[in-house]
Amino acid sequence: MDLDLSPEHQLLRTTIRDYMETEVAPVVDEHEKAHRFPSDIVRHLGEMGWLGIPVAEEDGGAGMDTLAYAIAVEEISRVWGSLGIIVAAHTSLGCGPLMIAGTADQKEQFLRPLASGAVIGAYGLTEPGAGSDAGGTRTTARREDGPDGGTWVIDGGKRFITNAGHAGTYIITARTGDKPSGDAEISAFILPADTPGFSVGRLEDKMGLHASATGELIFEGCRIPAANLLGTQGDGFRTFLKVLDGGRISIAAMALGLAQGAYEAAAAYSKERQQFGRAIGTFQGVAFLIADMATEIEAARALVYRAAWLKDQHRDYTVAGAQAKLFASEVSSRVTNAAIQVHGGYGYVEEYKVERFLRDAKLTEIGEGTSQVQRLVIARKLLDLRVE
Repeated sequence: MDLDLSPEHQLLRTTIRDYMETEVAPVVDEHEKAHRFPSDIVRHLGEMGWLGIPVAEEDGGAGMDTLAYAIAVEEISRVWGSLGIIVAAHTSLGCGPLMIAGTADQKEQFLRPLASGAVIGAYGLTEPGAGSDAGGTRTTARREDGPDGGTWVIDGGKRFITNAGHAGTYIITARTGDKPSGDAEISAFILPADTPGFSVGRLEDKMGLHASATGELIFEGCRIPAANLLGTQGDGFRTFLKVLDGGRISIAAMALGLAQGAYEAAAAYSKERQQFGRAIGTFQGVAFLIADMATEIEAARALVYRAAWLKDQHRDYTVAGAQAKLFASEVSSRVTNAAIQVHGGYGYVEEYKVERFLRDAKLTEIGEGTSQVQRLVIARKLLDLRVE
C-alpha cells in the first residue's frame, strides 16, 4: 500500500497552495468584510482549469480524478472557506448532475461552459419546507405541448442556494406529479439564469462564509425547453442522491482545509506567544491541544482521501463519503474551536483570523446533509435496516 501522493497530485497541491497564499490571502479580509463575491478570483480559477478538475477533457474539464478535486478544495479552503464552498458548489452541484445524467447535447451546451469557468453553476434542491425531506418539494414543473418538443413551466422557490445570483446555470428539482405509491415524483431540470420569470430573492446574512452568496431562487412561470429535463422524468430524486454522495467528499475536503488552516495558525502562535518567560507551546495544556488537533486532522484526511479513491475506482463510496463528511466536519469544528482556545483572547478578535475558521467550519456540519443525516446514511447501509 502506497500512501504517497502521485507527482501530479503533489504538483497540484503545491501550485494551488502557492496561488492561494500569494495571490488570494492578501484580499480575503476585504472581501469578507464587504460580503463581496470574489468574481475576479473565481474567473481566474476557471482560466487555470480549477473549476472543472474532475470533468472529462472531452466535456471541457481538466480530466483529473476525484482525489485531485478533493486536494484542490482542501487547499483553497485552507486559506479561504468562502472560495472553497463556491468551488465545491459549482463543481459538485453545478457540474455533477450534468456529469451523471446529462445527454451529449446537454453536456456540450451547459457542462462545457461550466467546466471551463465561463459560467458558474448552482444546484437548487432545498426549499423553505424541504431540506433533507426532498419528497416535501413544493416547486412544480408541468409539461406543455408545443413546437420543438414542448416546454416545462416551473413555479415555486428554493432557499439556501450557494452561488445564488452569480450562477449562469442552475440545476433544480421540481415535482412533476405523483407516483402510484403516492410519493412525489421528483425530476431534475436545467434552468439558465436568463430564463424569463426567474429571479433571485433575498441573500442570506450568514454566520460565516461571508464572501460566498447564499440566497433564494424564485420561479414564476419559468418556461424552459423540454430538452432541459435532466435525465428521465421522475428520476430526479435518484440523481440527487448520487450528486450528494459525491458532494459530501467535497464538503469533507473543505472541512479538512479549514481545520488545517486553523491548526497551522495555532501551532505557529504557540511557538511565538510568550508567557511566564517561555513559549506557550511548552505548556502541556497548549501542547496537548496541538497534538490532538494534528492527530484528528490526519485521521480526517485519511477518510476523505479514501472516499475519493473509492469513487475513482468506481466502487461503492456511499458509506465512505458519509463517514468522511461526518468525521471531517466535526473535526473541523473541534479543531477551529481549539485554535481559538490556543490564541486565548486574541482568538476571539478578528485580527488573528482563527475566529473566521470557526464560523466557516460550522456550515460543513450542515451542508450536503447534517451530521445526523450522515449517521442515518451510514447506519442504514451497515445494518440494512430502515433506521429512522
